[in-house]
Amino acid sequence: MSPMKTLLTIALLMSVTFAFAQAEKEVETRVNELRLALIDPTVDNLGEISSMDLTYGHSSGKMENQAQFIEALVSGSSDFVSASFENQTIQVKNNVAIVRHNLVADVLDGGKANSIKIGVLLVWQKEKGSWKLLARQAYKLP
Repeated sequence: MSPMKTLLTIALLMSVTFAFAQAEKEVETRVNELRLALIDPTVDNLGEISSMDLTYGHSSGKMENQAQFIEALVSGSSDFVSASFENQTIQVKNNVAIVRHNLVADVLDGGKANSIKIGVLLVWQKEKGSWKLLARQAYKLP
């Protein structure tokens, strides 16, 4: 391979690597925005971060659409006092990102304090230049 082709190949690989790292960082930022919105929910912050096509699954099997997800948090039905995401991984492929983590949180269920630790799978999709939460499924950890 000629020196010029080698340089072009290296430049192309570096730009692809940079684009991938940039997309991963954008998704990581959006996941953190979700975590903060769980603790301090508003119609605006939850609506901005989630897709209109959201399907939100709880570890209990309960499923919510975007409106139900927002209502549960804003009304206080789901009241997160604290939330952290542990052991997080992010995989980005084109305009879709898959995020896995353990959710460790203190919540108030009907005014009763409860601590939870569950596994979560999030699917994010880039819509009009912004990453939106498209799907979420929580599951009980062994």
